[in-house]
Amino acid sequence: MTAMPPLPDLVLEPLIRAALAEDLGTYGDITTRTVIPAGTNYTARIVAREPGVASGMQLAAIAFRLVDPSLQFRALVADGARFDKGAVLAEIAGEAASILSGERVALNFAGRLTGIATMTAEFVAATRGTKARITCTRKTTPGLRLVEKQAVLHGGGFNHRFSLSDAILIKDNHIAAAGGIRPVLAAVKARASHMMRVEIEVDRLDQLAEVLAEGGADVVLLDNMDTPTLAEAVAMNAGRLVLEASGNMRLGRVAEVAATGVDYISVGALTHSARTLDLGLDF
Repeated sequence: MTAMPPLPDLVLEPLIRAALAEDLGTYGDITTRTVIPAGTNYTARIVAREPGVASGMQLAAIAFRLVDPSLQFRALVADGARFDKGAVLAEIAGEAASILSGERVALNFAGRLTGIATMTAEFVAATRGTKARITCTRKTTPGLRLVEKQAVLHGGGFNHRFSLSDAILIKDNHIAAAGGIRPVLAAVKARASHMMRVEIEVDRLDQLAEVLAEGGADVVLLDNMDTPTLAEAVAMNAGRLVLEASGNMRLGRVAEVAATGVDYISVGALTHSARTLDLGLDF
């Protein structure tokens, strides 16, 4: 997969400014200002305590720059690249006090996002040789959706919708409230823009048959189906609509799901359960 270009720093800065303001409080880094003499310069390194796939290097760079524009940040491992335990991911040179003041926010972002990218890469590797693409969900940390979804891309995955306004995704509760699959698809055909993609969730094969008969959808979300049922759904669909498998997708199961022939496998765990990777700042 071709590496994605970075987002503009301007888009990411508000997230990092808020995190820095939270960490620096009302009076800044009192410890550093008390014990580090002005003019003390160091070169620090962000070091990986375990292997993984990098993400958040751009955010770490912004964090240090916002604390002190004179700091020199040099990424040695690009976002989206694999690294081994002990790898030096970046170097930061300049005032020691400034480096220490930006350390925690930079590592919080980098560790969290690297964990997401690393977990995504594991799921992608498990589906290699199939057409299935691993995609994330909206089960993200409030306020951090943009960067967490970017980390999924760094891990080789794909992004689902970013917000409720991106696409029409008809879930089971929409169907219940609207009176059934046919009424809800009829409403979509009557009211939706021709530019808007439509996905509908089903959890039984008879519902899939109804969707195929009615028309109006572009994607069908096959929710919480066992693997044999997913294979039947693929056969029924016969390539007409995009199929997305979802619901409790674990790393140990994802290969067999991919082998059924579904187009996408959505994994909420990528963003709600990824472990923060252990990264440290060494002087």
